[in-house]
Amino acid sequence: MANQSPIAIVGMGCLFPRAQGLQEYWRLIRTSEDSVTDVPPTHWSLDDYFDPTPDRADLTYCRRGAFLSPTTFDPTEFGIPPTVLEATDTAQLLGLIVAKAALEDAGYGPESDFDRTRASVILGVTGTLELVIPLGARLGHPKWRRAMRDAGIPEHVVETVVDRIADDYVGWQENSFPGLLGNVVAGRIANRLDLRGTNCVVDAACASSLGAIHLAMLELASGRTDMVISGGVDALNDVFMFMCFSKTQALSSTGDARPFAKDADGTVIGEGLGMVILKRLADAERDGDRIYSVIRGIGTSSDGRSQSIYAPRASGQTRALRDAYAVSGVDPSTVQLLEAHGTGTTVGDAVEFDALRSVYAAARSDGPWCALGSVKSQIGHTKAAAGAAGLIKAALALHHKVLPATIKISEPNPRLEIDDSPFYLNTETRPWLGAHGHPRRSSVSAFGFGGSNFHAVLEEYTRQDASAAWDGSTQLVALSADTIESLRDSLNQW
Repeated sequence: MANQSPIAIVGMGCLFPRAQGLQEYWRLIRTSEDSVTDVPPTHWSLDDYFDPTPDRADLTYCRRGAFLSPTTFDPTEFGIPPTVLEATDTAQLLGLIVAKAALEDAGYGPESDFDRTRASVILGVTGTLELVIPLGARLGHPKWRRAMRDAGIPEHVVETVVDRIADDYVGWQENSFPGLLGNVVAGRIANRLDLRGTNCVVDAACASSLGAIHLAMLELASGRTDMVISGGVDALNDVFMFMCFSKTQALSSTGDARPFAKDADGTVIGEGLGMVILKRLADAERDGDRIYSVIRGIGTSSDGRSQSIYAPRASGQTRALRDAYAVSGVDPSTVQLLEAHGTGTTVGDAVEFDALRSVYAAARSDGPWCALGSVKSQIGHTKAAAGAAGLIKAALALHHKVLPATIKISEPNPRLEIDDSPFYLNTETRPWLGAHGHPRRSSVSAFGFGGSNFHAVLEEYTRQDASAAWDGSTQLVALSADTIESLRDSLNQW
């Protein structure tokens, strides 16, 4: 029996690698485009920090990732003085662009008349380090001086070198404090777009955006707000982030994320921002909103005690899945598309698949019926935005009635025994044929370091006449006949 109120997704906005907006993101998904590349020189130097040997100190063994394209930001559009841009984290600025796009996509642009006291901003943000690291580095000048003085370097040279090093970093100023805070990603959106409901951020590591959406749904269900901008923001993969993932040896040494594949050897990190506009389903229908899909419920759990703080547990993930289907009132046997966390790490994929199998196999035993995949194969692991990336993909798939492909899978991991499970790896984009007796349904998982587990259940919105967006170059048409001559006659009619 469902005990979560259905929530409508009425608008979406995003920036992902090679996808400057929602339509480009859907094109990237539908055409199975790969956005993973070598690290650009704008981020960090391969000569300075790359070494293929995993255990080298202060170096990373991965040289590839998925990176946002340069984006034009007009500060005057949001009433921001150009002089503060240097002291403002890029995540705050790009967050404004995506939030505005999502609201406009929902039909609530700057001039729209709606109750802004009942509009909230709840986002997943794991930390904005673009300014924290260089500002902190500037404070190392006493150590620089002591090291050079101890080495016998003349004082005038010491000061010259200190000045040269300091000049490489952005300087402290009045706007540095708000400009570096993660919570101001949401706060700046609320401030500049004049949204006066709840304004906060959630940190559940790589599950942050689904955690934020979960809280947004609770906020809507409680009646405290009527509309929420929710999702996740993760805007910059500098060498610090590469080092974090390298020292846990989670990154792919070959430079590609291959979820559930035989040759999977780790993940690659990506950049991205994804936001959705959420309303209670009844309110969205009353207001005549375009509805992409409906979130029927989100399940949550914690792993509890495990081998290490970043070691996932199948039992914890299983509880999140079961909770999701209990609160949504949806039978997992009716889910036809599962957007997995699917990082491409050996341990992570095995643990996740174990949990998925335990829940889905108990619901139905007539062979594979659910397409399994992960957009991380295309855009990398966008961390705080990963759940939003998967949820937007699932919502678009439901809206357009298309089963998207997961790329880079030449052969499933035989140790998972996927062929003997409820799942199949969908490696080609194809039309999503309707099911008998229930709407099309999808689910989305996101799991974070520290054992944070979230699983969302989505359903197509069936009260509107939506047409399938299949525009592939070929389609399969099945014909049968008792004889070759009869079959030929049937073909001649085409």
